[in-house]
Amino acid sequence: MQKVIAGLLGALVLMVGVVVFQNYRAGAEPKFPTAYQAVVLNGGQVYYGKLENASGLYPVLRDVFYVVRKEIPETRQVSNVLVRRGKELHAPEFMVLSRQSILFIEPVRPDSDIGRTIAEQKKAEQH
Repeated sequence: MQKVIAGLLGALVLMVGVVVFQNYRAGAEPKFPTAYQAVVLNGGQVYYGKLENASGLYPVLRDVFYVVRKEIPETRQVSNVLVRRGKELHAPEFMVLSRQSILFIEPVRPDSDIGRTIAEQKKAEQH
């Protein structure tokens, strides 16, 4: 009888340990292998930047870029232009987001179109 109780207690301790470990991992700060992340908001807006405090209530996005569609009136040709946030009238240095407004976050690979364009813009700013 004591062996059965000890076995049940051992199984219970093991199950509690698994649940605690899973909850610990689920609450861990996400790690991104790239310098920039794409942050997609519930309304469909996408911002590219360096995300801090991703698992907090109010993540912060720094060095922010976004895409603007521009049409050339003469040719009616539409193109996408990557714009650095901060050029607006209020010149924001960063964005504080509500965690509830974030739909998902993805890494931006340096060799992607967005990654290359960010690198080109940053290089041009240094000269």
